Amino acid sequence: MSAPARTARETDVVIIGSGAGGAPIAASLAKAGLSVTVLEAGRAFDPVEHTPDETTADLYWMEERLSGGRDPTAFGANNSGQGVGGSLLHWGAFCPRPDPRDLKLASETGRGRDWPFGWDELKSYVETVETVIGVSGPADYPWGGRQFAYPPVPRNAPADAMARGATAVGLTVTDAPAAVLSRDREARTTPYRMACVNCGACHQGCRTGAKGGADNSFLPMAAADGATIIANARAIDVERDAGGRIKCVIYRREGRDHRLNCQALFLCAGGVETPRLLLNWGLGNAGGEVGRNFMTHVATQVWGRFDADMSMNRGYPSSLISEEMVRPSDANFAGGYLIQSLGVMPVTLAGGFARGAGLWGAPLVDTLRNYRRLAGIGINGECLPDDDNRLTLSDEVDAVGLRKARIDFSYGENERRLDAHARRIMSEIWTAAGAEDIFAVARSAHTIGGCRIAGVAQPGVAIVPVLVAAQTLGQGCRGRRGDCARRGVQQQLQRQGAADKVVTIQAGAVQARRPVPPFLIRQVDAGVDLFDGRHDERLVPPGDDGHRATLACADNDGSDNALIGPLA
Repeated sequence: MSAPARTARETDVVIIGSGAGGAPIAASLAKAGLSVTVLEAGRAFDPVEHTPDETTADLYWMEERLSGGRDPTAFGANNSGQGVGGSLLHWGAFCPRPDPRDLKLASETGRGRDWPFGWDELKSYVETVETVIGVSGPADYPWGGRQFAYPPVPRNAPADAMARGATAVGLTVTDAPAAVLSRDREARTTPYRMACVNCGACHQGCRTGAKGGADNSFLPMAAADGATIIANARAIDVERDAGGRIKCVIYRREGRDHRLNCQALFLCAGGVETPRLLLNWGLGNAGGEVGRNFMTHVATQVWGRFDADMSMNRGYPSSLISEEMVRPSDANFAGGYLIQSLGVMPVTLAGGFARGAGLWGAPLVDTLRNYRRLAGIGINGECLPDDDNRLTLSDEVDAVGLRKARIDFSYGENERRLDAHARRIMSEIWTAAGAEDIFAVARSAHTIGGCRIAGVAQPGVAIVPVLVAAQTLGQGCRGRRGDCARRGVQQQLQRQGAADKVVTIQAGAVQARRPVPPFLIRQVDAGVDLFDGRHDERLVPPGDDGHRATLACADNDGSDNALIGPLA
């Protein structure tokens, strides 16, 4: 049982979640002059605490989520993170851009739903995010003419094998866009970041800062402009005024409840926690849309054994990409998929083989004995929205008394056809590369959905006045405008598409303050530019350690230690 809530603190904005959605919003609104408080359920990390040991990494959201349907998705370390920086702490840094056609799939094919904006509107925000986090890539990118600030990180052996096999079957491949520095970097308001040392532990947290995450980009920017980031702070409830508007957020920290009075709440807790909290708190669901259209990427993998030592646990895991199958000429499905090289740590690999390939006991052990000679390739594949794929609330409750999420998910015919096509193509690549004992592993990755974007005003539909993480409560918010318009939600996109959505989510979050929401304007300079040259950087030459800044942690009076940024 928790202690009673203390007297409420005051803040203009509360943001729940410090990852891809919450961090850019915090930086944007703090720069605009608002008082911003970010609540993060996980702890703050010093980068040197990250370790390549899968069994000790504690940056995943491991609380139970009930998973059902014909194709239940795995949670935990597969797709959920916690800690200051959110899921970007264990993100693989893979940075393909959304294909413009993916934003208008319904217009192109009659399947799925179009996004309410096109690539021309989104592009500048994507470019801003790429500048802040630092993206490496090849000088000549075959799809879309992208330019990169840094040369590509080195390929590892699985990437070389994929290049060899893809070339043999006539597919174009190149070095993958990655939020991983290939040179040291020093910028004005973010920590000094070293170039990648090819340790291969991107999914266990980056010790050197080479990987661009919220913890070394948008969060330090937010703190520099006055935002307060509170670690180990679990949002558990909201209070409303007589008119039904949210006036206070209650969070629990170290067994005590705290209250934050606010004018606006941004719920940026990811593809599961965002709709779960909305449903637990009774927000924005008068139309019954919250929780519906849960989606994942079709993330099938193909593995094989090589004669050479592949050492896939070394080097950047996803260092090669092909976008040739974003629109395959022989497709019998809508949309498409990306192909990428893989590097997977042993424990994760064992779990994937057991779950997705049915390997157990002696067959699993025999396969893993060849770990150093194994290599795989995988896809990020389109997933169409389906009302029956949904998140609901279980009767079971979690440690803070909120009902647990139950997610029922099944592939439709489109996903099954895409999966069959990808298995055939990847098997051809691996055969041409010289792999033996080739087998496929069923897998899904990345969670989105649950709160669809509303593109145009409809009777009874409140359109949130800002675009938050490329999405808003939108059609899931069929209530009074005052009940919905002061909240936005992170991570709820129209469709999955083929590209990893991390950069898209951050791009939408950057757009969230353009303009500053009307209900927040008091003495805010609405013309302020978040990126007014503060991120001019210098590339640090070899041997120059540069200035090592960090996202500092500060202590209060002992009651609220581990606050980051100014203290309330």
